[in-house]
Amino acid sequence: MDLMTLALPQEPAGGIAGWAADLVDTLGGPGAGLAIALENLFPPLPSEVILPLTGFAAGQGVISLFSALFWTTLGSVVGAAALYGIGVLFGRERMHTLWGKLPLVKASDLERTEAWFAKHGTKAVLLGRMVPIFRSLISVPAGVERMRLPVFLALTTLGSLIWNSVLVMAGYWLGDQWDAVETYVGLLSKAVLVLVVVAIAVYVVVRVRSRNQPRAGAEARHRRAG
Repeated sequence: MDLMTLALPQEPAGGIAGWAADLVDTLGGPGAGLAIALENLFPPLPSEVILPLTGFAAGQGVISLFSALFWTTLGSVVGAAALYGIGVLFGRERMHTLWGKLPLVKASDLERTEAWFAKHGTKAVLLGRMVPIFRSLISVPAGVERMRLPVFLALTTLGSLIWNSVLVMAGYWLGDQWDAVETYVGLLSKAVLVLVVVAIAVYVVVRVRSRNQPRAGAEARHRRAG
């Protein structure tokens, strides 16, 4: 059964939806897994399109629901493992070197971040797999900090299975309205992005003020002494 001839009137044959549909239509479940593995490596590829579309395909009998969940979760783990490997190759030494070249940051900031990750890394990896934007990014610091690979893979598998199941099942139940999932997840992604931007802005403001205060105090003491 050809997925592209079923019920995709809103989507052109091209674009991400058409590309993902072609993969599923040609390769079945492994095609969906390949699409999600690439989504992990290239976050601009949206899981909120690929996963519901895969669920829709399962609802139409193109692939089984088990196959949809199994292969998309395997693809997520493979993509995350590749990013973990990049983190391992980059390493803590390079991270500290790069960090030292950045403005408005201190070595102690990175050390506190590392300490936090050592304490809360398991929760960060598990929950991060269910947060837009951070789904892929969380694998890199896990590699940099050399989280034990079996633990990383187990947490990534569980978190990915939960996230993938929600979006695949949404596409499965919504049928030809599967693309509505993209709207809601897109709003969540934008909210997360806004929070990140605000957090970065607050951090920069605090850093600039903390640097200016000692300088202002020194100038005031100099004037009094003069």
